[in-house]
This record gives sequence, C-alpha cells and structure tokens, in this order.
Amino acid sequence: MIFHFIKKELLLEWRQRYAINGILLYLVSTIFICYLSFNVKTNQLDPITWNTLFWIIILFTSISAIAKSFIQEKQERYLYYYWILKPQTLILARVIYNGILMMILGLAGFIIYSIILGNPVQDLLLFIVNLVLASISFSTALTMISAIASKANNNQTLMAILGFPVILPMLLMIIKISKNAMDGLPRDSSYSEILTLFAINLIVGAVSYLLFPYIWRS
Repeated sequence: MIFHFIKKELLLEWRQRYAINGILLYLVSTIFICYLSFNVKTNQLDPITWNTLFWIIILFTSISAIAKSFIQEKQERYLYYYWILKPQTLILARVIYNGILMMILGLAGFIIYSIILGNPVQDLLLFIVNLVLASISFSTALTMISAIASKANNNQTLMAILGFPVILPMLLMIIKISKNAMDGLPRDSSYSEILTLFAINLIVGAVSYLLFPYIWRS
C-alpha cells in the first residue's frame, strides 16, 4: 500500500509539474542571487560562508517542497484518504516520498551550487552521505509539522514556529558533518554527529508514527 501511494504521488507530481518546476526555479534563482551578491568572480567564498549558505538554501527549499504535503491538500482528498488508508500508512508514505524528493532536490542543488560558486569539499563521499541524511531528517520533521499546521488557519506561520526548534538540532549536526567533509578530516571524527542525527531521526519518526493517527482523526 505504501508503494502504491508513493507511485500515485510521483504520477501526480509529474502531471502537475508546475510545483516541482517552481521549487527548482526558487533553488536556481537563490543560488544565482548569492553568486551576484558575493561577487564570486573577484572574491572567492571562504569555506564557512559557502557551507552556511548552502544549508540555508537547502533548508528553505525543503520547507517550500514539504509544506505542500498536507497544507495544500483539498478536504475532498483528505476524506478519500481517510476511507482507504490507515493513518500510519499515510504518514510513512509521505515521509518516504518527501525524502526521495529532497534527495533529488538536494543533489541537484549541490551540483548547481558547485558549478556556480565552486566546490571546496575535500571528502565528497562524506558530504553526499550527509546530504542524504539531511534530506531524510528534513522530510521526517517537516512532514509531521505540515500535518499539524494543516489543522490551523494560519498554517504557514505555525509551520515556521513549530519547525524551528525541531530543525535546529538537526541543522547543527548537519553543518558540523559537512564542515568536517570540507576540511577533509578523518571520517571517524564525524561518527558521533552521524549517530546523533540518526537518533534524532528515529525519535522524530517514532513520534510522528504514534501521534499522527490522533491528528488524522481530528
């Protein structure tokens, strides 16, 4: 059932390509604005600024991409899902789908960002692994927050308020791992951060799995 739901979401996304095209346009235009603002031709970005800018762009891209998971759903579709799906199936399928979407957007953003602003990363494999973990982290946290915010009138504001305390510890771990990858440090120096990030994902995922049925019934 989860596989069929993810397939349905992919088909809908392909038919309504304006949503994903809009997110890609936002991603590319933001990177290009950074390029113009920092005048990279004459002043090369230092690694810390490069790293910070990249994750800020990916974070806001994640919010834009995942916010539509529940906030933009019509009530008629909610009712349809209510009768054919278990709430646990729905939240797992949405988390997996959003994780795949963010991996694609994250890798595309990294390629474009590297072409336009350069690539100071020394340990590329660790950076890519961190990018995949970050995509899963953002998907796990923001999907549930989108579900909670969809029950409120001012849902976009509520999503921003709820998302900050959940995303912040994840983002700190993600930035530290990517900084280690950029500096070319031994990979074992990042193991504690990777385990911490993995543990946060498990906790947030378990809470989402347990609490979403109560939100769904309301």
